[in-house]
Amino acid sequence: MKLAFLGLGVMGFPMAGHLAAAGHDVAVYNRTPETARRWGAAHAGRVAASIADAVAGAEIVAMCVGADPDVRAVGGAALAGMDAGAILIDHTTASAEVAREMAAQACDVGVSFIDAPVSGGQGGAEAGALTIMCGGDAAAFARAEPVMTVYAKALRLMGPSGAGQLTKMVNQICIAGVVQGLAEGMHFARCAGLDPDAVLAAIGKGAAQSWQMDNRWPTMAQGRFDFGFAVDWMRKDLGMVIDEAGRNGADLAMTALVDGFYADVQAMGGGRWDTSSLVARLKP
Repeated sequence: MKLAFLGLGVMGFPMAGHLAAAGHDVAVYNRTPETARRWGAAHAGRVAASIADAVAGAEIVAMCVGADPDVRAVGGAALAGMDAGAILIDHTTASAEVAREMAAQACDVGVSFIDAPVSGGQGGAEAGALTIMCGGDAAAFARAEPVMTVYAKALRLMGPSGAGQLTKMVNQICIAGVVQGLAEGMHFARCAGLDPDAVLAAIGKGAAQSWQMDNRWPTMAQGRFDFGFAVDWMRKDLGMVIDEAGRNGADLAMTALVDGFYADVQAMGGGRWDTSSLVARLKP
C-alpha cells in the first residue's frame, strides 16, 4: 500500500521502519529534518519535504506526535492534503476529546479517522510488538488492521472515536498503581534489611508478578532510570486521565496521589527518568 508516517520519535521511527520492511511504499515526515534524513538512510522509503508532500496519494496516513496541540496541528495539515476515502491513524497518546475533534474534521473531508494509542514503549516499537487500542469506524479499522499488525502483537477496536484513548487511560492508571506498589515494596525491603535480588527471586513468580516487576525491579534496585518511558510523559498522560475523570465522575484517588509523587520526581530533576524512578523519592 501507499502509506505515509508523520512523526519519527522513539516510537514512530521504528514503526515506520517496520512498514517499509514489510514492502509498503512509505513516505515519512518529521519536523526535525535531520531525523527524517537518518530514517531515510536506514530504511527503504521516501523522505518528504512537507506534510502535504508525504500524504499526497497515500491510502493510509499514520502519525505519532507529542500531545493534543501536535495532533491538531499535524493532523489538520494531513487532512488538508489527503484524498477522500483515505484513513488517518493517530498513534499519539492524546485526549479522547481531541480524537473526537479529529474524527469530525476527517469526516468533513471524506477521510476516516482512527485513534490508536500504543503501549509497549520503545522496546515494543523496535520489536514490532506493540499493543494498540483503537477507536473509530469498524469498516475503516478492518482496512487499517493489516497495516497496524506489522508493528503490533495485539490490536483491538474498542468502540467509536475516542474509545482507543480512553482505553489507553485505563492502561496508564494501572501502570501508575503497579509502579508505586513496586517502589514501596523496594523501599520496605531495604528498610527491612532484605536483599532486593533475593526478594525478586522469592516473589517474582507468584501473585505479585507483573511486567513492571520483571523489567523494572532489577534496575530500580540499581538506581538506574536513564531509559524507558519518561516521567514527563507519564505526567502528561495522567493529567489527561484526571481531566477525563472530572468529566465522567470516576474516583481516581490513587492516580491523583501517584501523579503528585511524579511531580516530586520532576522537582528532583528526574523529568526524563523512567517511570520506575518513583522509588528515588523514598529514602532507604
